[in-house]
Amino acid sequence: MSFSPVRLNHAVLFVADLERAESFYTSVFGMQVVVREPRASAAFLRLPRSGNHHDLGLFGVGSSAPPKRRGGIGLYHLAWQLDTVEELAAARQSLVEAGAYTGESSHGATKSVYGADPDGNEFEIMWMLPRQAWGAYENAAPIDALNLDAELARWSGVRTAGRIGLEAETTEGVTS
Repeated sequence: MSFSPVRLNHAVLFVADLERAESFYTSVFGMQVVVREPRASAAFLRLPRSGNHHDLGLFGVGSSAPPKRRGGIGLYHLAWQLDTVEELAAARQSLVEAGAYTGESSHGATKSVYGADPDGNEFEIMWMLPRQAWGAYENAAPIDALNLDAELARWSGVRTAGRIGLEAETTEGVTS
């Protein structure tokens, strides 16, 4: 028997320095600290447009913990979806300015930039084409060079993340 979750609600990362990681995610992603739990050396953060209690949990384990090994068993990266291709361009610039940018690519139906936090935890910031434009990418996931200028020219102003988080709740009359 199987089950079918609606979506991934949050992620939790082990980090060497909790304050450093918290600073990274609040300054680069614009996350807000929901709560700090000093007994567990933990912080829980929420994205500004999220309807979740928290989107990311951070647990400080100290600098003596072994570093994350790329290619080792475990989580490869987290993918954060944006609503517009303009937001993707802004995210790339923010990652460059933060020294966290590691690359970019086109996967056909999605356009992505990549980065890493101070502990080497990798992440993807992505924008998805409108569903009706997937075409040949419906059952494909190429790894091609991203031409963000061309994507901006073609898709400027197109929102694809749907009604999200607090914006959706407010328009539906739900505020808590």
